[in-house]
Amino acid sequence: MIFLSAFADEAGSKLSEQIEALKRNKISYLELRSVGDVNVKDLTEEQAIEIRKQLDDNGIKVWSIGSPLGKVDIDCDFNEYQKTIEHVCKLANIFGAKKIRSFSFFKAYDNYDTVKKYLSKMVEIANSYGVKICHENEKDVYGDTKERVLELMNDVKGLEFVYDPANYLQVGETAEDTLNLFFDKTSYFHIKDVIKATGELVPAGHGDGNIDGLIKRIEKDTVLTLEPHLKVFGAYASIDNTEMKLKFNFSSNAESFDFAVSELEKILKNNSYELTLVDGVYGWNK
Repeated sequence: MIFLSAFADEAGSKLSEQIEALKRNKISYLELRSVGDVNVKDLTEEQAIEIRKQLDDNGIKVWSIGSPLGKVDIDCDFNEYQKTIEHVCKLANIFGAKKIRSFSFFKAYDNYDTVKKYLSKMVEIANSYGVKICHENEKDVYGDTKERVLELMNDVKGLEFVYDPANYLQVGETAEDTLNLFFDKTSYFHIKDVIKATGELVPAGHGDGNIDGLIKRIEKDTVLTLEPHLKVFGAYASIDNTEMKLKFNFSSNAESFDFAVSELEKILKNNSYELTLVDGVYGWNK
């Protein structure tokens, strides 16, 4: 069974807009990144409790905390930064999420020993809260290329991994190489596609990310988190300081989000998957 999750803040900044988009597209899981353009790491525990209540009332579960942990310079005051890590772990517990998406620090290419030390400490903190740190390959952080991600896989015990095909393409890797290397070592997958030659972000199946090939490999229960990046959204500036190169034009974020879902669904259907509702949760069964 394939279960879809999504960064629903790309459909709308308000929680009500995110809930509506998920329900409209029959997606039961949310990767929570921002609400009201406030990054998840900046939510208070009181705000988290209220958001959780609204999600529960609408049958939506938080699959993962789409945090920006590790998107800071390696020379940060890590003792101080641990307070942010612990806060995000507390929020994960409030939301009932077992995974926290994270990164491996900026300006860190020449400081691998510190990267290992900090990530290992993040894993240790998260484990104490009963959650897992899941590293996402991302341009400009230490773990951006396949070689450096393999280093992290080999050296940081307990660290889990998210596979983002578009991010690998953006640092010069190929989908064939990275899928062969990482498919069996991946905790879950982000669905984002890009045209490698131009850097234009496109819906799943319209770029060089080989989303079809990824789906063809799936043989067990797997979560795919849709991260469309098809239109600039409210919280984007605080998440990524680079220009979003777009090929498609949409009149609204809701329209771009719905189109991203429909294009992914086409790939699922072409691989003989059908949408199924089991115990109140939507999934795709083959």
